[in-house]
Amino acid sequence: MPGGARSTAVWRLRSRGCWEDAAALLAPEAASGPEAALLRAELLVERCVFTSEGWGEAEDALRSAEAMTLTDEERGTAACERGYLAYASTALRVRDRADEARAALGRAAALLAPEAPGRALLDFRRGLMTELVSGGGQAAEAGYRRAHNLALARGDALLSSYTWHHLAAVAREAGEVSEARHGFGEALRLREETGFLVGIAPALVALADVQPEPDAERLRAEARRLFRLLGGVPRSLAERLAEGPARV
Repeated sequence: MPGGARSTAVWRLRSRGCWEDAAALLAPEAASGPEAALLRAELLVERCVFTSEGWGEAEDALRSAEAMTLTDEERGTAACERGYLAYASTALRVRDRADEARAALGRAAALLAPEAPGRALLDFRRGLMTELVSGGGQAAEAGYRRAHNLALARGDALLSSYTWHHLAAVAREAGEVSEARHGFGEALRLREETGFLVGIAPALVALADVQPEPDAERLRAEARRLFRLLGGVPRSLAERLAEGPARV
């Protein structure tokens, strides 16, 4: 399969929550190519975030990538993924790996130059870690906003959807409902435009939380439909549909 066609196929599988299949497409190239190895690790880490499964496979993929001869930027990218995996384990209450997450994200910050392509994602994930430790989004707002501005400047629509989502959650915490509604709406729009199907249901639920009825229930009904279509992914969404805002 040519590189361009492979990239398209990997994205389509990833966007539908088929992370294992996407990782399998990359496996031959990932055996010797750092770029493919890091992308494969990223996919398997993302599967952990959405399903709370596959931790061992993600660890193995990361170790394989880290064992290669990497540039500083690639080492920073690997550290960012390791930090995110440890953050997810802590946030999802699988195992407390907060110290590992902070150390890995700190290594990534030392390795990734301010203008590096991965810097926006790193700033966002450091914001996630700050929010987890502090228990509230306002402490993480500066990190989210740095990531947001960088993602917009680079035209990174998927990351922009995440930064819009989390900045909207900060606005909601502060009682700024109109600003929250706008941010959640932008996050949903970007996920729909990019075809990131697995991320649309959480965006619908978040927007529903700041909308009046009957619009809110209409959005939740659409989220339930997508949740069933994707076989119950993200795993946390069923509870969040009943109890509160989605944060994925």
